[in-house]
Amino acid sequence: MAYKKPESALVVLYDQHHRVLLLQRKDDPTFWQSVTGALEEGELPIETAYREVAEEIGIDAKAHGFKLKDHCKQNKYEIRSRWLHRYPPGTVFNTENVFSLQIDSALPLVLTEHLQYQWVSKEQALARLWSPSNKEAVSLFVPSVP
Repeated sequence: MAYKKPESALVVLYDQHHRVLLLQRKDDPTFWQSVTGALEEGELPIETAYREVAEEIGIDAKAHGFKLKDHCKQNKYEIRSRWLHRYPPGTVFNTENVFSLQIDSALPLVLTEHLQYQWVSKEQALARLWSPSNKEAVSLFVPSVP
């Protein structure tokens, strides 16, 4: 098994109504999150962000004219113990690059790595998200309803 690189992209997705897209993990149904994934060898964080959106929800953002916003923010967090085996031995921390993306919620989503998705209010997202860095990104980068 190839180890994951301990650097990732987090993409907070929201729609034209300022609702946040939440994804329920298959390997931990109590864990709701935004799109996220590890950088592949030679990949820039923004490339990872676009790739992960396409892989996890089936939306080619560039083809739809959606532009990722790079918040030039990195979070460093301790990797959950249940996932440490995915990283090189001795790796404890991951560096996360934060992005956001507004998409049209009328577009059909195709899930490949999650059980289900829900469009929820910003407040509901903040209450349900597991990851502190994901909560912070929603809080900071999803516009409030006017």
